[in-house]
Amino acid sequence: MQVLIDAFEAIRDFLELGGPVLRVIAFVILIMWIMILERLIFFGTGLQQIIRDSFEAWEARAERRSWHAHQVRAAIISRAKMAANQSIPMIQTLVALCPLLGLLGTVTGMITVFHAMAVSGAGNARSMAAGVSMATIPTMAGMVGALSGVFLVTILTRTAKRRIGILEDELTMDH
Repeated sequence: MQVLIDAFEAIRDFLELGGPVLRVIAFVILIMWIMILERLIFFGTGLQQIIRDSFEAWEARAERRSWHAHQVRAAIISRAKMAANQSIPMIQTLVALCPLLGLLGTVTGMITVFHAMAVSGAGNARSMAAGVSMATIPTMAGMVGALSGVFLVTILTRTAKRRIGILEDELTMDH
């Protein structure tokens, strides 16, 4: 139990060092990771079921060569593609937002440093230290969040594209 309390206190102290912008970055990263985990779980369960249902709906058709059949095939593929790519643009937006929020944290931290310099003079390093941490910690957090998100959003995008490509190949036009 003490380990959890110590971990909570360390996280709280870290968030206080980074200032209010770090809390926003932490919230954005949390939402981004929830959406990434949802997509990973969906790819393992829901997307496979949608692809099976799409294949079964196509195989149940008696006729597959007419213009109407081509349109039905395109609609089936489009529905599966929309389901596969559902949250990916929002995740990409959150990934792009992380370094921008880190930059905002840098600017607000530097404003704090300049304010401390104006009030107490350039020789008081202790009063400037809080502003320097408020400038560097959000930058680091924004970059870490963006890097982890870029890696996983690339995996999600490629997985969705590959699985939809397999579905397109399986929905043959013969009969």
